[in-house]
Amino acid sequence: MKILKSVQKVPGGMMVVPLLIGVVINTIAPDVLKAGGYVTALWSSAGTNSLIGAFLFCVGSQIQLRTGGELLKRGVVLLLAKFLAGALLGWAVGAIFGPAGFLGLSSLAIISAVTNSNGGLFMSLVGSYGDDIDVASQAILNINDGPFLTLVAVGASGMADIPLQSLACAIAPILAGLILGNLDKDIATFLKPGLNVLIPFFAFCLGAGISLGNLVKGGMAGILLGFITVAWSGTICILADKFILKRPGYAGAAVATAAGNCVATPAAVALAAPSMEPFVETATVQCAAAVIVTVILVPILTTWAAKKWGTSADWEAKKQLTAKS
Repeated sequence: MKILKSVQKVPGGMMVVPLLIGVVINTIAPDVLKAGGYVTALWSSAGTNSLIGAFLFCVGSQIQLRTGGELLKRGVVLLLAKFLAGALLGWAVGAIFGPAGFLGLSSLAIISAVTNSNGGLFMSLVGSYGDDIDVASQAILNINDGPFLTLVAVGASGMADIPLQSLACAIAPILAGLILGNLDKDIATFLKPGLNVLIPFFAFCLGAGISLGNLVKGGMAGILLGFITVAWSGTICILADKFILKRPGYAGAAVATAAGNCVATPAAVALAAPSMEPFVETATVQCAAAVIVTVILVPILTTWAAKKWGTSADWEAKKQLTAKS
């Protein structure tokens, strides 16, 4: 059976297929993943952070110090593009329709979903179409993984502390891998296979934390939020990728997701901004639905962008050809 080749034919298949399998199992028989022992440690949401941490360590080992400036540039541009996409849309909806928003979507739900991005899916997709610098730029994008930027967007940043310790811990595996990979190239070579091997494992764990029931709870408004997140932030981030970074655009497409953590963002924001409390319950289930929708749509968008404008390898070959001519 050609299982691997069949999976690889699916856009972002090594990430998406295991993730969706995890979603289905968690929806139909969630207790199976909570049996304990190695089953829970490896195949439930409990294993997500450990596996992604190991993946980031492998990523760091592949980065050469001379690429640090490029990594910072790509990460910052995509981070700001994603943040502005969510903030501007949320501000516009709030200004025109009030905090309750339109079509059942509050400005809180919009900002919470659009300003965040799914780091695991991003790294998987840019790992397929991009280079090591693209993957490592997730170290910068980690800043949008949580409520901080949402708080900034809703004007409540003065009521919250920047979680510096959390950010440091998110970057630590990459830094450790980077140091070892630069001290000894054999370590970098040894760890390189981990970039591909670990993806389906943490993808399944991510899926094991998602239930299809969230689509029903979120309703049409939640599904609409998912489409808005992909279409709006995807457009902004692709434009930033192409015209600011002068890159093909696939990375901008890959960051157009709603992170799983955005489900908890409305409640976290309401703690700092009590005026948002009436919208928390609805925004939470809508964000959960948006997460599922974006996981399905963004790999398709990223594959389309890579085919239309090229991969990192295509881009570099074109630059070299232009330089010679």
